Amino acid sequence: MIPLCSPKQAKVPTALALGTFDGLHAGHLQVIKAITKEGPGVPTVVSFWPHPREILFGESRLRLNLPEEKTSLLEPLGIKQLVLIPFDLNLASLDAETFIQEILIKTLKARRIAVGANFRFGRNRQGDSLALKEIAAKSKIDVSIIPILEDSQGRMSSSRIRHALKEGELKTAAKLLGRPYNFRGIVVKGKGLGRKLGWPTANLEVNGRKFLPGLGVYAAWVWEETKQLRLPAVMNLGPQPTINPHSPSAVEVHLLDQNIELLGKELIVEPLKRLRNQQKFSNLQELSNQIGLDAAMAKSLLKKKV
Repeated sequence: MIPLCSPKQAKVPTALALGTFDGLHAGHLQVIKAITKEGPGVPTVVSFWPHPREILFGESRLRLNLPEEKTSLLEPLGIKQLVLIPFDLNLASLDAETFIQEILIKTLKARRIAVGANFRFGRNRQGDSLALKEIAAKSKIDVSIIPILEDSQGRMSSSRIRHALKEGELKTAAKLLGRPYNFRGIVVKGKGLGRKLGWPTANLEVNGRKFLPGLGVYAAWVWEETKQLRLPAVMNLGPQPTINPHSPSAVEVHLLDQNIELLGKELIVEPLKRLRNQQKFSNLQELSNQIGLDAAMAKSLLKKKV
């Protein structure tokens, strides 16, 4: 696994792909490809954490890829390290030229830099890709500006992926990402209500910064990273409207035709298709019957995908 490090821990000199790169979609890959070609510097992806809008405007910015997930996706691309620049008000106050001189040149000793054409940086986002190219040229640093990638639906963007996931459109999200979407979580102890209904579930504790699909019931693949064996499952994402309509959203997975002790284990979940929206039933027996129908539908869908 490539290292995840701060700017001062990075191996230098560097060849930098600079940006948020949330989702690592095809447009991002074009920027990264520019610095993995032969040339001076350690191929490095540089991003900010937390997202600048969280600090500047107090917005909650959930990520399609958490930093630790990015490392496994970047390594096969030829990237040697992922550097996270801690974003705070002090960093936000730097003008464009100071940011380049202090962070990119002095600390990271950049020899080559690649950015997307829409990249902005510096105090009040005053710097753009052309300004970066002009300032970096004074230090004989080559800057590649990569055009925005578009398809028949418009600009390739993380926002489009988020919208697809929110609508439960897993196929669209996978097409935009270039791979199936997934997330991971630790199995924690629940109230045991699923077991009482005859449908034992694993309750997952998921990192609160991870972007999750829209609420509903899904057919999904589940596996442990150490075992790689994918198991068919039905997943409920959201509150429990029949049992407690005021309960917080939760992620529960029921493994189909399996009886495995999962408490304390980390599971990776790949939702394949949203089967239905959440709904409230008049009693627990109706809920149990519906879960049975959900499980049968999930089993049929996943069997075709083996």
